[in-house]
Amino acid sequence: MTVLKNDQQLDHVLSFKQKALRINLNEVIYGTFAEIGAGQETVRHFFRAGGASNTIAKAMSAYDKNFSDAIYGMEDDKRYVTESRLTRMLSHEISLIEDRLDRNKYPNKIFFSYANTVTTIDFVKRFKGHGWVGIKFQLDPLEDYNEIVLHVRFKQTNSQLQQETLGMLGVNLIYGAFYLNDKPKDLVRSFYDNIEKDTLEIDMVNFSGSRFMYVDNRLMSLHLVKNGMTDAVMFGPDGQNLLPAHELYKKNILTLRGSFRPVTKVNMEIYQESKKLFLAEKKVKKENAKIIFEITLANLRAEGKINERDFLDRAELLCSLGQTVMITNFQEYYRLVDYFAEFTKARMGLAMGVFNLIQIFDEKYYRNISGGILEAFGKLFYKDLKIYLYPLKDLETGEIITSENLKVHPRMKELYKYFKFNGRIIDLGNFDNDILDIFSRKVFKMIANGESGWEDMLPGEVVADIIKNKRLFGYSQRKHDANKKKNKT
Repeated sequence: MTVLKNDQQLDHVLSFKQKALRINLNEVIYGTFAEIGAGQETVRHFFRAGGASNTIAKAMSAYDKNFSDAIYGMEDDKRYVTESRLTRMLSHEISLIEDRLDRNKYPNKIFFSYANTVTTIDFVKRFKGHGWVGIKFQLDPLEDYNEIVLHVRFKQTNSQLQQETLGMLGVNLIYGAFYLNDKPKDLVRSFYDNIEKDTLEIDMVNFSGSRFMYVDNRLMSLHLVKNGMTDAVMFGPDGQNLLPAHELYKKNILTLRGSFRPVTKVNMEIYQESKKLFLAEKKVKKENAKIIFEITLANLRAEGKINERDFLDRAELLCSLGQTVMITNFQEYYRLVDYFAEFTKARMGLAMGVFNLIQIFDEKYYRNISGGILEAFGKLFYKDLKIYLYPLKDLETGEIITSENLKVHPRMKELYKYFKFNGRIIDLGNFDNDILDIFSRKVFKMIANGESGWEDMLPGEVVADIIKNKRLFGYSQRKHDANKKKNKT
């Protein structure tokens, strides 16, 4: 049974009042609002729009911790602004609706529960605040519930403005859930309808439920970065989105940047050898270490527009290898390290090849900042950071280039020596000379062209099997067989 008509006919952005009113005037939408930490800013829009009695079954706030625990139970970590708290709130409120509203009396109603748990900026303005926002909702009375959950970080420095922004986001989320659910990318973009992006950051989103069973949350994360809603997103080996702030908090972070298109023997050797050296550091505890495979937005755009299938192929392989993946908008390394420093002061590491290190010492990449390369290096090496350097083979001479014989621009020579001899740059000395000429772009072309031999350039048989079975990176068995037959003749 269809109960809603989606926004296919609208070619303009509705105001918050128009969105709230359209929901209020829809005779089948009915639910509750539970808002903790920043007033009842979302439900206020629905009360003011008119016709709220058609939509609102209950609106509440449980600010006192004892009241909140009595209603929703106590979290294991005794925290209140968490994802688990939000999901507990949503589930509890939906169960109350189902328990208290007789389906015989409300046969055509589709129920929902909107909730948020947030903390706004503190009095000394040291912490700007953050929160969790979500909605659990039906799209048909006979269907199970769907869920959309967001994490937000406030950028404004006034608590009242943060509350107002939260209320506006809530309206956009509820409206999008009911009228843009069949277009998840448009739904994500609609979170910022009538909201300036410099007021709010959304750094995680998860869709779940039967209506979203074909939505890949990793792709939704990519769209957060692509649309300028955040600078970094993260997902785990299981493909589920992770909150960067939670994963990186007080951690020892080792990051490997690459295209991973596909992941090769070289990539995994850099990973294994840098990991050994990083975990051997006195300031690094194994149980506190977080190792991340990072792909930049610029890398995903290397061939023009972002190819979503190509992105998911890379993600599929890295997740299959049990890796945590981060997509960032930090083309310069100093910005990446600056981002990590928001969450940790512990020892960090960057694993990279010689070519990447040469770029770090290239002044042209720092023309957009007032202090130039010195300001960038201050941000990069002022932190407790080490670079683990993988060698490069000169394809013409066969020379192995390491930090010892690396040539940088003459103006950068002394600066380079300073960081080198202060132990900030460490060579990965244990490497396989036979694989130094393996590059992802070469492997990718071989796969796409149906050539043979690329399997030997990948780490283990599992990766090659995944590429073949799931037809990643344009792999075609028919093209492969045709090339094999052609070579025999």
